[in-house]
Order: sequence, then structure tokens, then C-alpha cells
Amino acid sequence: MTDVDTLAPVAATPAAGDGAPPHARLDDAETPAFIAPIAMENDPDALFAGDRGILDAEVRRVLVRILQRRFLLAESSPAEWKLLLEHQQMIESRLNDLFVRLVVDHSRGVAYKEQVRSDELDVPILLKDEAYSRAETLVLVYLRTVFQRETTAGAASARVDVEEVEQTVLTYFAETDGTRASQQRAVRTAIARLDREGIVEEESEGRYRIGPLIEVVLSAETLRDLQKWLDEQTVDAATPAPREPEAVASGASAGPMTDAEHSPGGEAVASLSSDTLEKDHLS
Repeated sequence: MTDVDTLAPVAATPAAGDGAPPHARLDDAETPAFIAPIAMENDPDALFAGDRGILDAEVRRVLVRILQRRFLLAESSPAEWKLLLEHQQMIESRLNDLFVRLVVDHSRGVAYKEQVRSDELDVPILLKDEAYSRAETLVLVYLRTVFQRETTAGAASARVDVEEVEQTVLTYFAETDGTRASQQRAVRTAIARLDREGIVEEESEGRYRIGPLIEVVLSAETLRDLQKWLDEQTVDAATPAPREPEAVASGASAGPMTDAEHSPGGEAVASLSSDTLEKDHLS
């Protein structure tokens, strides 16, 4: 059976200037149906075999750092901070593809991620809330109080000694929370975690500088609620099982959300939480 080329008049390539439409001047035989793969040695932009990414290597590293870490600080990571600002729109787009929001606080020099949550959209949860321990929550409250007091008074920075942190925080522990030695270890472990996260920085042995990140982690509103609740427990320590303040558990701060956990005395108290990748997504 002989095939009839009914498309020949359209597919033919007319002479230049004959007024034919653009599509009529294309030769279908010369238009490939698929893009042939390019070998890695012939593609200088590829970082590894099969690489389909479009970001430069250093920008990809910043994106990974944001996913790995809780915060990216301009003071401790100036090169990465500079790259973030230069490529913020592209990095933000990649995070949004994962239903993750990027927050950049220029005044405090801190960037962090937030899980997008919606009642109107089915959003798969990539980040989880990792609650602070009771000791960590109490240390945060004390650090935030000192930071607010010092900066309000005009000080450029705020500093604390580990001994003064212990002296205040230990007053909120109950006898059922272990020995005094174990309580002290809990406080020092809490300070060590906050040091790793960049909330405080050890300048000399036992002497810490409180960074502006404390304002992101613990908002002024949440601080007031926690202080009020703790003051009530101090005044009315004999009253069993005091109720947890609903305002504290609401998590209305600009930074990571708050969640409820147990207080030092065994009662319920709101503790803070941090957005981290699920373990399955970490290397």
C-alpha cells in the first residue's frame, strides 16, 4: 500500500520572503522529538552525573545549610549570609516547592525556615516541632529577661555567667526533679545546646554573650506569659497542679512555634520548639 503524503504542501520549506507563516517554514524532519542527553564531560554546569539542577554549587550549599540548621546567622556565617541575600528569591522558590517558608530578619541578621501549614491545602509535613526540655525552657526565659533588661537600658550586648543562670533556674526545680547535681547538669546541658544553636556564645569559660537570636526564639509576648506563670508557681507553690496558661501555648511568636510540655515541678508548662528536618531527611 502506497502512503499518501497529505502534509507535503505544509511541510515543504518555501523560499525566503514568500510570505508563508513561520510554522510552514520549519522542516519537521529536522526538528528532534526529544533532547539528546549531554555527557557530563560536555556539560560544564553539571556537578554530578545526571545533574538536573540549575543552581550554582555555592548556592546549593546555602540551601542545604538552611535545611540542615535551625538558623543561619550573618555574624557567624558571613559568606553564606551574603550568598543568601544575593540569591534569596531562587532559594526561597526552592523551599516553597517543599512547602517550607524562608524568613529573613535583616535587622537581627538571622534567617530560618518555617513549615507551611494550611487548613485549605493538603500540605505534607517536612519539618517537625522539636520541643525544648524543661531546663532549656527555663534557661531561655532567664536569658531573654536579661537581654531585654540590658538592651532596654542601652547596653550594646548582654552577658551572663553560668553560675548566675544556675542560681536562678534551679529555684524552679522541685525535689522530685532529681538531685541538685543532676539539676545542675541539666542546666549546663541546656546552655550547651543554646550555644550550639547560636543563641548564646561562650566568650570565656563560663561567660556567655546573649545574641539577638533570643528575641526570635522567645518573643516578648511569650516571655511575659511564661514569667507570669512562673511567678504564680513561686508565690503559690503549695497549690497542686496549677493550670497551664492558654496564651503561652498558643505559639504566636514570630519565630518557631511553642508547644506544651511539663514544668519543673511536674505541672504543665509551655515549652518552646524548633523546626528541624525529620531524621529521614538528614544525612
